[in-house]
Amino acid sequence: MSSPKLFAPGPVDVSPETFAAMSHTMIGHRGKDFEELYASLQPGLQAIFGTERPVFISTSSAWGVMEGALKNLVRKKVLCLCCGAFSDKWLDVARKMGYEADSIQVEWGEAIDPAAVKAKLEEGGFDTVTFIHSETSTGVLNDLEGVAKVVKSFPDTMLIVDTVSSLSTVPINMDAIGADVILAGVQKAFALPPGLALFAVSEAGMARAKEIPNRGYYFDFFEFAKNAEKNNTPSTPSISILFGLQYMLGEIEKEGLENRFARHAKTNAMIHAWGARHGFELFAPEGRRSTALTCFATPEDFDLSTFIKDLKSKYNFLINGGYGKIKGSTFRISNMGNETEATMQELIDAMDDVLG
Repeated sequence: MSSPKLFAPGPVDVSPETFAAMSHTMIGHRGKDFEELYASLQPGLQAIFGTERPVFISTSSAWGVMEGALKNLVRKKVLCLCCGAFSDKWLDVARKMGYEADSIQVEWGEAIDPAAVKAKLEEGGFDTVTFIHSETSTGVLNDLEGVAKVVKSFPDTMLIVDTVSSLSTVPINMDAIGADVILAGVQKAFALPPGLALFAVSEAGMARAKEIPNRGYYFDFFEFAKNAEKNNTPSTPSISILFGLQYMLGEIEKEGLENRFARHAKTNAMIHAWGARHGFELFAPEGRRSTALTCFATPEDFDLSTFIKDLKSKYNFLINGGYGKIKGSTFRISNMGNETEATMQELIDAMDDVLG
């Protein structure tokens, strides 16, 4: 049997057309051809990020940039806003890097309250905040604008935002909200293979980084900025994925961002409706749900393992049985990337059949 079609929340399915674009003849990364490729990516990326700042490209997972952003911006004490596996892990990473780190911790499945962020920051001492917009482990879409407004009311406090499973599925307006770092990987809504991270840094973020010693090399913001001026990267990039990114940005431009947002909202609503028909409860609260994926609570009498296995064996579709401490007690279905109403209906029909 061929590899399953992925409806798990990342990596997601990659189209044959994208793989074809990635098979472009190899080019050197220190010549004109690469500079033209790099430059061609900037307008589309800036539109998606909602910024006039350069969008940097890192050959790494998003976690590389998440760690790198701490190394570039944290003076002493960081506040991590925790509501799931990945936001919780950011706290662990900050502590492992030797920073003084504290957290706002809410139950998995709940959203971060901007008022709680304000109260915590008023305790004083924090110079950086980490925040995950769409917590992929729980399906919660946090209030980015609300949290950014609070953080930016505290002068000289940096805001680092992970948009790994939200970028290009909902509007992101980096410059308008005043975020200092926006970052994402390409293996989710961009529907590319893993291996690239994308990020942009505000002027204030660059000013902060300038005063931070021992930033290292691989994720040094100034190395990225210096090379970006020449339409290049500090180290050898994953050129094939960049050709795939060029193709995907062209597809996004053809579709239009507003249409892309609307498509994700429609396909996401289809999964919500399917779950409601079968009595599956949504794990994330009303009004704070990702439009890129859906997380359902698993009923006690539901054989989730058999459901997932039968869906794969009969239809070769793969969904995910939850992540971290809620693995097994939740399951997640992705609609991000290239999925359409037609492809989601195929999945829904298959799941209906498996459920009997």
